[in-house]
Amino acid sequence: MKLNVVFLGKCNYEKALEIQYSILEKRQKQEIGDTLILVEHPPVITIGRGGDAANIVASKEYLETMGVDVIHTNRGGDVTYHGPGQIVGYPIVSIKDLKMGIRDFVYNLEEIFIHLLKDKYNIEAGRYLEYTGVWIGNQKITAIGLAVKRGITMHGFAFNVNTNLNHFQFIVPCGITDKEVTSVEKLIDREADFHELNKSVLEYYCKVFKYEGYKELDISCCEN
Repeated sequence: MKLNVVFLGKCNYEKALEIQYSILEKRQKQEIGDTLILVEHPPVITIGRGGDAANIVASKEYLETMGVDVIHTNRGGDVTYHGPGQIVGYPIVSIKDLKMGIRDFVYNLEEIFIHLLKDKYNIEAGRYLEYTGVWIGNQKITAIGLAVKRGITMHGFAFNVNTNLNHFQFIVPCGITDKEVTSVEKLIDREADFHELNKSVLEYYCKVFKYEGYKELDISCCEN
C-alpha cells in the first residue's frame, strides 16, 4: 500500500485544518487512501481538548502585536505552539487498516523521529513514560496530539527543526512546567536543511509504518 502525501508548504493553520477535514471525510468514505499532510505554519498557539488557557502566559494583546493567533482545536493534548521552521505532519489514516490501536500509532510516530535523529545527526532521542512526544533528555523536540474520527486519525506531530524557541515562552508547552523545548538547529548548532528534513520525515514515516513508497497529491493551500 502506498501513502498519499500532501506538501502544503507554508499555510495558515485554519486553512490547513479545512484541508484536513476535507481529506478526513474522503478517507472515512474510503474515497482516498492513507494520507500524510506536511506543512509549515505561521506563528499560532493551539489549545487541545480539555486544554487550559491559563497555560498561555503571554497576554492576548502581546500575542496580537506579535502576530500570533490562538485557536481552540479538537486534538488531544493541552497548549502547543506552531511556527516557521517547524515541520508539522497531519496523518489522516485508518488505524484499523494498519491493525493497531491509538497507543501503538503514537508509539510509531515517536519511532520516526527517534530513528531519524539517530541516523542523521547521531542524536540519542527517546520517550518519557508519562508524556507523549520525543525527548532528548529533559527537552522535547517533537510534540504529538491526535484525534480519531470513526477510526481515522487527524492532527498529528510538530517537529522542531529551525523553530524560534523563544516563542515557546508564550506558553507552558503541553502544560508541563518542569521540561524544556529544543530543536535540531539548537542541538547541531547550525541551521538545519528544512527541505531535506521534510523528505526525511516522509521517508522514515513510510519505513516505520511499512508503506510501499508514496505518491504526491496535488492539493495546495492557496494562501501563504
